[in-house]
Amino acid sequence: MQALDLLLNRRSHPRLQSPAPQGQALENIMQAALRAPDHAGLAPWQFIICQNQGLTKLGDVYKEAAIAGNKSERDIERAPQLPLRAPMVIVAISKYTEHAKVPWVEQVASTSCAVHSMQMAAFAQGFSGVWRTGFYAQDQHVKQALKLQDKDEIVGFLYLGTASCEVQPKPPKNSTEYFEFWD
Repeated sequence: MQALDLLLNRRSHPRLQSPAPQGQALENIMQAALRAPDHAGLAPWQFIICQNQGLTKLGDVYKEAAIAGNKSERDIERAPQLPLRAPMVIVAISKYTEHAKVPWVEQVASTSCAVHSMQMAAFAQGFSGVWRTGFYAQDQHVKQALKLQDKDEIVGFLYLGTASCEVQPKPPKNSTEYFEFWD
């Protein structure tokens, strides 16, 4: 797949099935993450790859968070099933390091770039995925279960697998609505 085609046609695939990336395909995805912009070489990332029983473990953490967060009975019942929507979930964590020239926001942005790179590397190899956030990415119970420190952030949960259905292409956006030129 050509890089420009990949970038111009990127879309999320929320309906995923096996197989998930393995072997060299997964190593390519991991290496793509590690090539993200990284001011001062801080490597402000941590990734947890959940598959098989790891998905169940993540679902248990979600359920505990839903109970602790006084969520509805429906949300509590649904929580352990959420990671099972794909054969692999990569938890992307921004691990903050105090640095005079690299603020917190830049470290979170670097981790976000790493997630995008992983998703693009997956797509380039014929896999699909969706980057999710929401309640569990911000929940303190989930952060504690993953051993995050005060300024660490869960940037997202990258669900990866094989698309189980065709997703319609996104309509193009008018770039003039978002870009202006200063000549």
